[in-house]
Amino acid sequence: MNLHRLLQARREADRPVRVGLIGAGKFGSMFLAQVPTTPGLQVTAIADLAPERARAACRRVGWDEARIAATRFTDDSARLLAADDVDVVVEATGHAPAGIAHARAAIAAGKHIVMVNVEADVLAGPLLAREAARAGVVYSLAYGDQPALIAELVDWARACGFAVIAAGKGTKYLPEYHASTPATVWPYYGLTEAQAREGGMNPQMFNSFLDGTKSGIEMAAVTNATGLTPPPDGLGFPPCGTHELAQLLRPGNEGALHHRGQVEVVSSLQRDGSPVTNDLRWGVYVVFEAPGEYTARCFGEYGVPTDASGRVSALYRPFHLIGLELNVSILSAALRGEATGAPTGFRADVVATAKHDLRAGETLDGEGGACVWGKLIPAAASLQIGGLPIGLANRVKLVRDVPAGRAVTWEDVRMDPADGTYRFRREMEAVFPSAD
Repeated sequence: MNLHRLLQARREADRPVRVGLIGAGKFGSMFLAQVPTTPGLQVTAIADLAPERARAACRRVGWDEARIAATRFTDDSARLLAADDVDVVVEATGHAPAGIAHARAAIAAGKHIVMVNVEADVLAGPLLAREAARAGVVYSLAYGDQPALIAELVDWARACGFAVIAAGKGTKYLPEYHASTPATVWPYYGLTEAQAREGGMNPQMFNSFLDGTKSGIEMAAVTNATGLTPPPDGLGFPPCGTHELAQLLRPGNEGALHHRGQVEVVSSLQRDGSPVTNDLRWGVYVVFEAPGEYTARCFGEYGVPTDASGRVSALYRPFHLIGLELNVSILSAALRGEATGAPTGFRADVVATAKHDLRAGETLDGEGGACVWGKLIPAAASLQIGGLPIGLANRVKLVRDVPAGRAVTWEDVRMDPADGTYRFRREMEAVFPSAD
């Protein structure tokens, strides 16, 4: 990619890549930890609801006082977005409505935007990416997080001339997790409530990873960026080790997939709760096929593990480093004008799905809460039923009952028609009715 070489040229020309970070939480802190060892990259401003907490985060990850003093800390993201000394904005709040507002403001200001906030991307990313393209700036998924890494593997396979059969990631999954709530989450992680509290762990955030919502969100981002498609009735989470990827992830009666060219998340647990051998809990993968007999023979000659046919193989990465790898997206946008993954259409949606029988008058509590989890379905199916996206299923009141397991729809809730995020999402649905 030559990103390091290009960055050093900018450094030698005294033209550092200047970054503004919005949100100094875990992902943001991991990115900040790499800044002192990346000459030519400069964080000029950090916006956080608690600026002093952001300063403390910088100290905790190894910044010296001189670097801290040279950085502006603010609780006003608008000031950062309007600043002349910011080339690339990193949106790392994790709050979908805020992420959409920040991305649009960055694009309007002529700044590249790296969207760590995958919740916002899945809610309205196709329209954000179109706005960015028309403004001549880059809108990018965040390298280090699974969607961008999966998109890279898919691109690698296609660029080599391989057909992609499946791509996705690993996670810890059992069917019962879909009903998990913040009150029940810690035993699933092997923790007591006291241990989690001592570690400063947010139960609703951790529950969103456990109950399947985050997996759905991440796979929707991959689908919308790569053209792969979701299974029609949600992710299957088949138990699968790395040695089984090529053999198990095939369509129909032969394997666990619904169709070729599908996203899927593999579980690190068997359905009885026992561990999967060679699990991919923290990693990502792509399954691809040789186009002909000669290529398949080359697989054998060069020791490529395959399925029984010798034609299908898998490439995987056993881990991802979150914010420690974010520089790749920032430098790709600033130095090459390229995204590390971006939505090209509306192919998948993540719809709020009732965890238990919901009653009219209840207020939904969003991603990872006690009321709903986010289920990945094709965008066309979501539009057909009027599915309520998980990114807007927070602090909205139900106007009618929704039975357990059923998708919540626009007609089931009372939305504020003047809400900017709601209006932008509905605009996205109109502009991208659904991509094939």
